[in-house]
Amino acid sequence: MSTDRLPSTSLRLGLPSGSLQSSTVDLFARAGYRISIPDRSVFPRVDDDKIAAVLFRAQEISRYITDGIIDCGLTGHDWVVENGSEKEIVEICELEYSRASSNPIRWVLAVPEESGIQKPEQLAGGVIATELVNVTRKYFANKGINVSVEFSWGTTEIKARILDAIVDCTETGSSLRANNLRIIDTLLTSTTRFICSKAAWEIPWKREKMENMGMLLRGAIEARSKVGLKMNVPEAKLAEVVSFLPAEKSPTVSRLADQQWVAIEVILDEKLERELIPRLKRAGATGIISYPLNKVIP
Repeated sequence: MSTDRLPSTSLRLGLPSGSLQSSTVDLFARAGYRISIPDRSVFPRVDDDKIAAVLFRAQEISRYITDGIIDCGLTGHDWVVENGSEKEIVEICELEYSRASSNPIRWVLAVPEESGIQKPEQLAGGVIATELVNVTRKYFANKGINVSVEFSWGTTEIKARILDAIVDCTETGSSLRANNLRIIDTLLTSTTRFICSKAAWEIPWKREKMENMGMLLRGAIEARSKVGLKMNVPEAKLAEVVSFLPAEKSPTVSRLADQQWVAIEVILDEKLERELIPRLKRAGATGIISYPLNKVIP
């Protein structure tokens, strides 16, 4: 694939294609970056003329960063480790999101439920199928277990019954359960990372742009599980309401034209909202407004 459309005068950004593509575009939107992807194109349009983006498989992004093809990108920590890129890149920030949830993914060693294998040592002399070949080989080598590790081109779960075991990634465990597979060990836990090349990090304007982007992406991540609340509270009830309101620092309290009332605004975890709103109402709060957040910058 030609990368002629990635000028060196722009910040060259690699975005993951495939299962992470949609959630990544959504994350950037909440961070304030509008990304559109024309049909059959691998060059997304970003509403910032100093950013030139390209779609790559997440497995490839850290390699293309170390090779100088792109300046920065989003990829899983697992693929940074698999490609041996840890010492060749700068990790700007961790972004806890994935294709289905905010859970980290785990690369696990799994066997059929009916298998008699209970621990890795029992796989000596066996064949293991996985996409994460280098990490898997290192795992068994560190344990002194001699196995053959084969690259899997997909449908890895099926191969657990053809070979001896698999190393596969799981986010919720549902696919492993559906295929009646049993986990016997975890090799690696991974989340998405925003990374860049050391060369790009040393260029002041690129570094500032990447730091800004990282801050806004982190802010969008932080905002996912939070909501804002606004309400009016009688002055006489202010101390009681403030005593049970959670807040990062303290609630924002503003005087109203009617001196017997105040307005309060607070940001809180969404899971607290359903218990808190009835309590606020009973304490005398009125005009309670709940609203979603795009970004929360600590």
